[in-house]
Formats: sequence, C-alpha cells, structure tokens
Amino acid sequence: MTSSTQPLPWPVAPGPVVPGPAAVELSVVVPVYDEYDSLPALVEAIAGVLNHLGQPYEIIGVDDGSTDGSSDRLRELSHQYPQLRAVILRRNYGQTAAMAAGFDHARGQIVITMDGDLQNDPADIPRLLERLNEGYDLVSGWRKERQDNTLTRLIPSKIANWLIGNVTGVELHDYGCSLKAYRAEVIHDLNLYGELHRFLPALAFIEGARITEMPVNHHPRRFGASKYGLDRTLRVVMDMLTVYFMKKFLTRPMHVFGSLGLFSMAAGVALGIYLTLVKILADQDIGDRPLLVLAVVLLLAGIQLFSFGLLAELLMRTYHESQQRPIYRVREVVGDRPTQA
Repeated sequence: MTSSTQPLPWPVAPGPVVPGPAAVELSVVVPVYDEYDSLPALVEAIAGVLNHLGQPYEIIGVDDGSTDGSSDRLRELSHQYPQLRAVILRRNYGQTAAMAAGFDHARGQIVITMDGDLQNDPADIPRLLERLNEGYDLVSGWRKERQDNTLTRLIPSKIANWLIGNVTGVELHDYGCSLKAYRAEVIHDLNLYGELHRFLPALAFIEGARITEMPVNHHPRRFGASKYGLDRTLRVVMDMLTVYFMKKFLTRPMHVFGSLGLFSMAAGVALGIYLTLVKILADQDIGDRPLLVLAVVLLLAGIQLFSFGLLAELLMRTYHESQQRPIYRVREVVGDRPTQA
C-alpha cells in the first residue's frame, strides 16, 4: 500500500504547519474506514485550508476498525501534523459511532464533519463558517453536482431525502452529505446510535437548532470503493421512523400509545356490545364468529397499548430526572445580571 502522488482535485494554498494551542476554536471530525491512500492528501488539504483561517484548530481522524492500515497511517500523519489527533476504535462500529466518538473528543466551539474519501472539498469549510456566522446553529452541505453512480447512489439518495424531509419536517436537498458545520452546543445535545448520523439535522431541529444548507463541491472517488449500498435502505427507514417518533412524542409517549390503546379498546367494546345484542335480541349463536375473536383481540391489544404508554411515560420521566436532562433548551438569556449587594 503506497500513498498516491496525484494532484489534488482542488487548489490548496501552501502554509506552514504550526502546533495548535490548547484552546481550540475549530474541530474537523473525519470518520475513517479503509482510506489508507486518501489520508495523506486529505490531511494536507484540510491543514492547507485551515492554516489560512487564523483560528486555532484540530483535525480528529476517527479510525473505525480499518483493516488496510489506515490507523497506522493516521499515527504517522499525527507526527507530521501536530493538529491531527487520531482516535482509534477497537473494531468497526459504523459511521454513526465513529462520528459520536469524534464529537466526544472535539474541543472546538465549532465542529466540521466530512468524509475521508476526498469527495468532500475542504475548500468549502470557510464558506460553511461564514454561513454559520449568519446566526445558524447547523449548516448542511448540498452536493448539487454529485459525482456518484446514478442507479446505486443518486436515485436512492433522492428518494431518501424526499422521505426524510416529509417525515421529519426538516426539508433538505441532501441529508447524506457528511460535510456539515455545527456549533458545539448542538452536538453535545445529540445522542447517536443506529444509523442516526444521516438524521443529524432532524435531531438538531428537535433540540431547537436553526438549520440551513448551501451547495458544496463534490468530487469523484479516487481510491477504494464506496462503503454504501442498497442494503442500508431498510435500516435507514427504521431509523427514520425512530426520528419521527422522537420529534412528535419524545416527551409525551402516552399521546401515541394511549390514543391507540383507547381506540383499540373502544373498537373491542363496540364489537362486544354488538355481539351481545345479536345474541340477546336475535337469539343467534356468536361463539364461532370471527368477529368475537376480533373483539377480544382488540380489547386485549388496547389494554396492552395503554399500559405500554403508561410505562413509557414513567421511563421518560425517570430518564430526564436521573440524567438531570431538561426537556427544553435555552438559546440565550437577556438582561439576567447578578444583583449587587
């Protein structure tokens, strides 16, 4: 395995690599999985862009159980670039876990995420920061001219973006673009699991973040093969339903389970009354009627759903109280000054 000496697909202004101070303003998180050949050019490009911003920064490369020597390459590059920190995971946990590890280790007031395959352009970072400074909490990249396979990547992505936008209420052109800029307080409110990394804008919206998007560059993959495929579709759909539930009923699960339970119980009772009247008034045998089985099933299901809603309410209250996690987020406090004695 050797590193490539091909020119970068974007211009990089040369600049000295200087050690970053302890106080970091900008963190760039890069999940890495089998990107051995891409890493030298990627780190060089990121450092070349950030050195000219005049802000203390760090680059966090999270190796997600690579098998091609990417972790060793990150260690080598960390000696060449003092701003680079390598977080090596014990095994392959998936991109969501890798991003969560990067967020946990990020020290900057602003966090940038991007892929490690050279398809995202580090030259877009200054524009993301400019847009963030307009008062937004999250700026999402939009790969308007996407350089990917139409059948396996573009069409499924367009369908997924449409579905996610309609289900979550956060309409973005490109949920799957990893190039995003966050304020640190936003990512600290997010708990990631499953495949939720692609739903970060929706999760941030639930926490009250102000979100926008902007077109960014996108380059063809130069090394290796894509880790994404159609097999991820079902997992994305299931996580999308999870996000929808979190958005609508996170702090009031009884509203959904209780409503379904009451409806089911009411339907069961109504069918039971109907069958009772048929038995008494018409003197008909109802013991072998499928409607009787349906009435019993609806009644029992309703009781279970209602009970489940009560348990979910208790769990949610226990969660917020034990974690001391408020059910609201304060953006700012105006005029709140200590009183002088």
